[in-house]
Amino acid sequence: MLTSHDKILTTHVGSLPRDAAVTEGVYAQEEGKLRDEAELARTIANAVCKVIHDQVDTGIDIVSDGEQSKISYSTYIKHRLNGFSGGAKRDPAQDLLDYPGILERRAKLGTRSTFLPPICQGEISVKTMAPLAVDIDNLKTAVAKVQIDEAFMNSASPGVIALFQLNEHYPTHEDYLQALAEAMRIEYEMIVGSGLLLQIDAPDLGMGRHTIFRHKTDAEFQKLAELHVEVLNHALRNIPADRVRLHICWGNYEGPHHCDIPMEQVLPVVLKAKPQALLFETSNPRHAHEWTVFRDASIPDDKILVPGVIDSTTNFIEHPELVAERICKFTDIVGKDRVIAGTDCGFATFAGFGTVDADVVYAKLGALCEGAKLASSRLW
Repeated sequence: MLTSHDKILTTHVGSLPRDAAVTEGVYAQEEGKLRDEAELARTIANAVCKVIHDQVDTGIDIVSDGEQSKISYSTYIKHRLNGFSGGAKRDPAQDLLDYPGILERRAKLGTRSTFLPPICQGEISVKTMAPLAVDIDNLKTAVAKVQIDEAFMNSASPGVIALFQLNEHYPTHEDYLQALAEAMRIEYEMIVGSGLLLQIDAPDLGMGRHTIFRHKTDAEFQKLAELHVEVLNHALRNIPADRVRLHICWGNYEGPHHCDIPMEQVLPVVLKAKPQALLFETSNPRHAHEWTVFRDASIPDDKILVPGVIDSTTNFIEHPELVAERICKFTDIVGKDRVIAGTDCGFATFAGFGTVDADVVYAKLGALCEGAKLASSRLW
């Protein structure tokens, strides 16, 4: 894993806007209405090339495929694993239930997907890794055409799969997690074996508190989060820590977020996870103050921090000076070589949905890169 040895490196959480052709294609595929699989495959491959080119042009150092082939960062697994069928509507997050006017407005704006995540109704096992092989080939082909040193690929944590795909088959939550972990281990090892960095997306460690675990106490949730980390670590047992990044968040949506569990309670659990790099929110109004949690914590010497220094839910383009200021707060804590500038979350965690305009996404990423340059000029 690259580190910031002569400048502050830049990256992002993963998902980036998909164009209309990609969005229409993945939905048609999901609904069984796709007429030409080969044409969609070409469309996605071309989209990956473009999204890599756009990231490099913007100045991003550590790039991804933008999750172009996926409807979302967790429901894609139904195409790779057996055991999922049907669909179930989940209750909204607790903060949105507390403010129903926000839910109504989101529905009118079309910012809440009507897609129903599948349900676990059978034994979890690997169906096929062919879609992953295509994703890896598309990303590596695109990266080979540009000057870039490192690329990563997103993969869902067992916990976040369980968060969105409800369990109707396994007798306990732990049994379900363990089955998911053993199946996902194949994907994790395949990504790392290809030479790419693996990024585990684990919003379950934050967002889980005010969604499926809303009726638990904080102490009960922390025990569940520790179980999620333990199961994840077991799934990563054959992978070196320095080939893995872990992203946690409280949900990539514009909302009250007053039910978010504090980072102070999340961090001790998350630091037990194997991945070397930790990506987290620190720019949005609910969590910007929590850089002090890292200042006051004992961060292991082998951990790399990737704070979100731009928000992923608003169309404000952050000033580079603010970005640099946010970066330096963390370099003061762990040193400049252990900080990489990132984003709070992905910009298109669901195909066709996102509050940030596609053009503004890259303007915000440009501000991230400019801020990293400013920080670098002050640190080196």
